[in-house]
Amino acid sequence: MNNIFVICETDEGKIADVSLELLTKGRTLANKVNCKLEAVVLGHNLKGIETEIFPYGVDILHIGDDIRLAPYSTLPHAAVINGLFTEHKPQIALLGATTMGRDLGPRVSSALISGLTADCTALEIGDHEDKKAGKTYQNLLYQIRPAFGGNIVATIINPDCRPQMATVREGVMKKEIFNQTHKGEIFFIDINKYLKPEDLVVKIIERQIEKSRVNIKNAPIIISGGYGMGSKENFQLLYDFAEAIGGEVGASRAAVDAGFAPHERQVGQTGVTVRPKLYIACGISGQIQHTAGMGESSMIIAINNDKNAPINAIADFVITGDVMSIIPKMIKFYKKNSK
Repeated sequence: MNNIFVICETDEGKIADVSLELLTKGRTLANKVNCKLEAVVLGHNLKGIETEIFPYGVDILHIGDDIRLAPYSTLPHAAVINGLFTEHKPQIALLGATTMGRDLGPRVSSALISGLTADCTALEIGDHEDKKAGKTYQNLLYQIRPAFGGNIVATIINPDCRPQMATVREGVMKKEIFNQTHKGEIFFIDINKYLKPEDLVVKIIERQIEKSRVNIKNAPIIISGGYGMGSKENFQLLYDFAEAIGGEVGASRAAVDAGFAPHERQVGQTGVTVRPKLYIACGISGQIQHTAGMGESSMIIAINNDKNAPINAIADFVITGDVMSIIPKMIKFYKKNSK
């Protein structure tokens, strides 16, 4: 009762990275409120899945292994989660802000009348005083996310309804093993207990999945360009730079909207969240919509002709000047000194 639940997502037989990130954060939150961390995995052929999950500090693992739960389909998954949550009454429930999480989360929160905050960038535990009602709430989940087009950062709370639900985008949280030898309890879900015939009216006959050809999420070095690059042709310079130093090319939303780069390279609130060892921001002003997706980079270098650009406030090194003259020099000196 009143534990923290993470609804895990599988990706080709493995737990998705965003779910492991949420388990890491869930373990921290559970320690703060002194409760257990529970995980839920629904799918088929899940034998041995606990070996991936338990090292992240999970105390109880609920497994629903049934061919009717694979691949993901809205109605059966929602029915099982609704039934499970009605029985166990978690105080907090977390999902990845993926295609599955964005579909399943609202279904569950609506059925349980609990509310949900989407696309969170941070989660914390804290108290809240409602002066009008004369109440003080303890150990609430602070659900933090950009709002109003990313112009402000909002902290959202849910004082009275349970579970407190949130979806979190991949890459926002760190993925860290809690204890490699940690073991928890396993409970196998009786699917027939929750499924009704009407939950199975939709059948997935065939799926076509196209793999992304761009992998900036896991790139250790990212050279990202903004609207300040000036044109799609100028963006080619970033590809040359990335090839020289073994990096990947990213882009701000402004650059993508202008047609300088494809959407799959977009970094930020409406793109991909990244945590590279080195992030070089070229011609990017650094509005919160962008920094929300790269602010946790280990080292940030900003190249911009505006010495007052917001990106400079979070950069480790700032180079003020024209990117079109600075980048060729960086490529030249890197090649010269890496021989």
